[in-house]
Amino acid sequence: MAAILRVILGPDSGQRVVFPAGLPLTVSELETEIKSQCKITDSFRLQFMDTLFGSEFMNLTSMDEIEDKATVKVIFTPCRPQDADQGVGSFFFPPTSTPDDTTTSFSGESTIILTSPESTSSRSSWPETFQVPRFSYDAEFKLDNAHGAFKANGTLLIPDPKLKSDILEGLIQEVVNHKVYVTDREFDQVAEALILRHPCLQEKGSDTGYGGWKTSLKYKLSNYRTHLRKVGCPEACVNALKHKPEGKRSPAFAVKKPKRGEVAYCPSFPLGESHQSLEKMRVELLLDFKQRNNRETVRAKMEKTFALRRQEVIRDAPMISDVQVRWPALFDVMEINAEFKRVTTMPLQSKFISQIDLHSASLLRVFEKRSGQQGQKLRDMAAMMTDDIDAGREAIIKALCIYLNEDPEDLVQEYMDLTDANTLGAIEGTTVGIYVIRETPNSEVSDVGVIIEGQVALQDLETVALAAAMLFGLFYTLNMSYPSKLRYTFEVIQKLIMELDAAELSGKAQSLN
Repeated sequence: MAAILRVILGPDSGQRVVFPAGLPLTVSELETEIKSQCKITDSFRLQFMDTLFGSEFMNLTSMDEIEDKATVKVIFTPCRPQDADQGVGSFFFPPTSTPDDTTTSFSGESTIILTSPESTSSRSSWPETFQVPRFSYDAEFKLDNAHGAFKANGTLLIPDPKLKSDILEGLIQEVVNHKVYVTDREFDQVAEALILRHPCLQEKGSDTGYGGWKTSLKYKLSNYRTHLRKVGCPEACVNALKHKPEGKRSPAFAVKKPKRGEVAYCPSFPLGESHQSLEKMRVELLLDFKQRNNRETVRAKMEKTFALRRQEVIRDAPMISDVQVRWPALFDVMEINAEFKRVTTMPLQSKFISQIDLHSASLLRVFEKRSGQQGQKLRDMAAMMTDDIDAGREAIIKALCIYLNEDPEDLVQEYMDLTDANTLGAIEGTTVGIYVIRETPNSEVSDVGVIIEGQVALQDLETVALAAAMLFGLFYTLNMSYPSKLRYTFEVIQKLIMELDAAELSGKAQSLN
């Protein structure tokens, strides 16, 4: 059941935050959701209005303290010393949101941090504006002097090898707080941020003023990845030549790296844990999962074993049937939501559903402009939208396939009986898709599920929209590529609906955008 909270952001700023799937189970999950919906970039803690003490605000330590329509208050915590050095104030109150932001808008902004204190691999997603760190004391001293000369007469600094090395080292240390494998566009961001922060470092003869810095950063990060492999960083080790098949052991072959906005792509084990201890916990999970009323135990152990599971998925690329045997608890709506948030730091089900609802009217206007045979199909699909909100979401998703010149039947297949031999044969021949069971062609849906590699991965789902969200989440959870027949549909879902890694769009996605 959906829930709503009133969130006080500052003296003159408040916002309603909606939770379509109900209140989160933990305070940390609540903080992440509020950070996402309210577009908060600074660290904070929460307080709740305690009616036992005259509605005074008290620190929130348990979700048992609040319920639907409660009021919570955001208390911003002081920034880190390096932020103060860069001119950032000690506290930050975000501006009052516009009405359109209050209930259904989620931020794709990249400052949400994996906050597990037990892991050395906690990362924040790539920021919209790269923040240049402070360098060593002597490097900052030299740059300050050079900046004075630049302001006085425009003299550019040609850094000595020691200074250049210090600058590159500082930048790379900041870069790997976000990712180990960086795109060309992101290298541009880093190099451009450097010369904006220190204009005296601009390069003569360069069109951008930072071409040489960009090249140096690429070499520096490549060398640093070699160092990370030597010390055992999983994200770098997974691409070691010894892990590649014979005959294809080249650095450029099948590089495994984040490609869809993943933040925790291949994390390290939690501090104090080893492969053996986590494998033992995995075996315990097999028994815990079969017990009733054991949700919290399963959730905690799934959280603890995330790194082991993720490394298996990335390194071995197992078949879905093997994952189902080793990690049966993963194939559950709540766990897919949790795993997706671990990988991307963003909510899955609530954001998917709310964004579909948010963009429905705009999508319908776009669909109406299409003519010809495709336009007729889109109008027929729009005509299927009734007062039933679930049917409307299903129609929007199918119409999106049609608009992108893909067949909605490649995504959603309808059957009469799941036990029928023909149905079972069709399911076994399906690589990726959603099945819908109806007793008669126009009857109510009796079952909805997800198929991957001919296996029923999920069943007993309520709607096609929920199944689509779970299928999208499984692409991330299992590190799977999008099917070629539906690649534009899932690209739009990823980049425009879920707002993950939306910087580069294909022609079709850009046209729709």
